[in-house]
Amino acid sequence: MDRYDLIIIGGGAGAFAAAIRANELGAKTAMVNAGLPLGGTCVNVGCVPSKTLLWAGEILHTSKHHGIPGVELEIKQFDFQKVVADELALVERLRKEKYEKVLKDLGHLTYVKGEAQFTSPHEIIVRGKTMTAKKFIIAAGSTANVPAIDGIREVGYVTHIEALKLKKQPKELVVIGAGLVALEFAQMYARFGTTVTILHRNDKIFRAGERQVVARLVEVLKKEGITITTDVTFHNARKSNGKKVLSYSVEGKKSEIFVDEILLASGKTANTKELNLKKADVGVDKRQAVVVNEFFQTKQQHIFSVGDIAALPLRLETTAGREGTLAAENAISGTQNSIDYKTVPYTIFTDPQLAGVGLTEDQQMQEMGVCACRSVSFEHVPKAMIMRRTEGLIKMAIHPETRVIQGVHILAPYAGELIAEAMMLVKNKNTIDDVVSSLPMFPTLSEAIKIVALSFTKDISKLSCCI
Repeated sequence: MDRYDLIIIGGGAGAFAAAIRANELGAKTAMVNAGLPLGGTCVNVGCVPSKTLLWAGEILHTSKHHGIPGVELEIKQFDFQKVVADELALVERLRKEKYEKVLKDLGHLTYVKGEAQFTSPHEIIVRGKTMTAKKFIIAAGSTANVPAIDGIREVGYVTHIEALKLKKQPKELVVIGAGLVALEFAQMYARFGTTVTILHRNDKIFRAGERQVVARLVEVLKKEGITITTDVTFHNARKSNGKKVLSYSVEGKKSEIFVDEILLASGKTANTKELNLKKADVGVDKRQAVVVNEFFQTKQQHIFSVGDIAALPLRLETTAGREGTLAAENAISGTQNSIDYKTVPYTIFTDPQLAGVGLTEDQQMQEMGVCACRSVSFEHVPKAMIMRRTEGLIKMAIHPETRVIQGVHILAPYAGELIAEAMMLVKNKNTIDDVVSSLPMFPTLSEAIKIVALSFTKDISKLSCCI
């Protein structure tokens, strides 16, 4: 029997961050991984490959729609297979540099390839071998949901994993879902020249976002030719003349769509099914995610869980990594570190990007019964005018009495970069007065944050550029 101070189950962002911190603390650690290759979702089938393809699509789109008079650009070639091959090569390089090489430098860590199953609260079995530890961190990730549509498995589909390495570009694609993955992949393939349709069961697109800002993004996507249909009831899937056919209805009106490929992007389920958590006396919620407290502990105080597999507020690569670090510290050093998820930003890497941090208008109304919000179009941001990118929008929510900034939501080019400043404003409880007295560089997109802060007390249409 192999004995350890800590066993980490998983090989993604949360697991690696935990392993690095455990190694720094000198703990004898084992990492047991049976899922995706080292690095998990982010580097293999998530952030890195998807953003690489999104950037390729952005280059294609910008060359045709830059809006600058007197400049005409010609695209001589678009080779889908070469773009995908380049993306996969980058994934392989980063996996080797950021995970495989890093793993070799962790002197206190033993890597075990295999599926872990609990046999008791302190023991797991991997390929017939028993391993025991004082502490555990479960970070085994999640898997894309397959919706209950009659015939969908027989007809066939792709998830985000397969959609990143297709050998042939589909001419028609239907995306089931309307969250982060659905929106990014829909625009990606649309810009490559695929006819894309989004079908969504619910009435809201990206429900976690600020409604007004999300609505503006939907307008942009529709202008690019993406069909978006909500309140969909799915009936069945079948094949016909080499096409995949989805039958559905909206408000009782039945329709069919004929496509080359179906992309499932309707959420994920935590990978807890094969872990035999009952033997560890660890609970899961209705989504099969591991139930934890604010310190990432399960009801078994020596067993922790982080990342997509845990019932935590956000499922992001950045939060998974930080959770892993803090969980390792809590497990080994007995600390009680946690994350204030209200100050963690998110970004959807469409173009323009949609990013947010803190309270939305709906959340502020729910918590406080009032809305102290202002919205400003990027038509009022000089840099956006220079770039011919005025389709964006920024919205800010503040405390009605203290004027502390409680939320910022942005639709704009590079919104994922801009939200970093907003994150610090929310985290540090800055007021709009702090922002108004700041001196951002002119002309930059980041001026939008100052302009929206000014809009609470001034008519920004009557202000000069040098505010």
